[in-house]
Amino acid sequence: MSRVAVLTDSNSGLTNKQAEEIGAYVLPMPFMVDGEEFFEGISLTQEKFYDLLASGEADVSTSQPSMESVLVKWDKLLKDYDEVVYIPMSSGLSSSYSTAKMLSEDYENVEVVNNQRISVTQRNSVIDAVQLSNKGYCAKEIREYLERVKFNSSIYIMLDTLKYLKKGGRITPAAAALGTILRIKPVLQIQGEKLDQFAKARTVSQAKTLMIDAIKKDIESRFGGDPNNVNLSIAHTNNIEAAEEFCEEVKKVFPNHNIYIDHLSLSISCHIGPGALALACSKKILLDEEA
Repeated sequence: MSRVAVLTDSNSGLTNKQAEEIGAYVLPMPFMVDGEEFFEGISLTQEKFYDLLASGEADVSTSQPSMESVLVKWDKLLKDYDEVVYIPMSSGLSSSYSTAKMLSEDYENVEVVNNQRISVTQRNSVIDAVQLSNKGYCAKEIREYLERVKFNSSIYIMLDTLKYLKKGGRITPAAAALGTILRIKPVLQIQGEKLDQFAKARTVSQAKTLMIDAIKKDIESRFGGDPNNVNLSIAHTNNIEAAEEFCEEVKKVFPNHNIYIDHLSLSISCHIGPGALALACSKKILLDEEA
């Protein structure tokens, strides 16, 4: 049986310690702050990131792991493992996948997964990959399985401010100003490819209801109808108290779930700012199925 290392990037929300606990590995994502490179979870903490974002004085932007860092990590893992499965953030949100896929053409024992997930749903894919590896699947079989089920997930995100969408050019200044005046709470969605508009709410309560109803609909229409067959997660951008409060509300609708709470990826936070709340689900892996 081939020994397979499961590698992801820090967009999954996994720290090195958490990855070690589940049997995986993490490549830190780089960020540029006024032209200087920092690494998520290493030289750039969540607290420091949001301080920089809130100041408005620093130029904060996302980047992708350097080709050298990816190759060094692969080569290091291949000293102890026969194969590597690499699960980068969604190809619809970054060029990380396409770069890694190109690099893997020189490796017969590295499989790069076009999983099209991020944050808590990407984390679930990593856990699934570890489970498949432990069951004896090779790297190619794990990649094929994860790509086959990649759209069995949803993320809905309520924004607290339109400031950062305006700054990133994703909406016009006029639309941002109007939305602020009307106190609109936009709800965005990630269904694999990219961050898209889903709905508009006038209150936080209405936005939460929209997200819960959307997840219920996805479970019924896309994920087999059984709420016990999905993983539910809540993610936030520097908003832990609101996330914990939202968790209690979600538990009233899905009482049998252990709901995981985590920070949203900093790559998303760059574009939406602090104060956001997200509700996500992904269909559980069925280990009795053939991969």
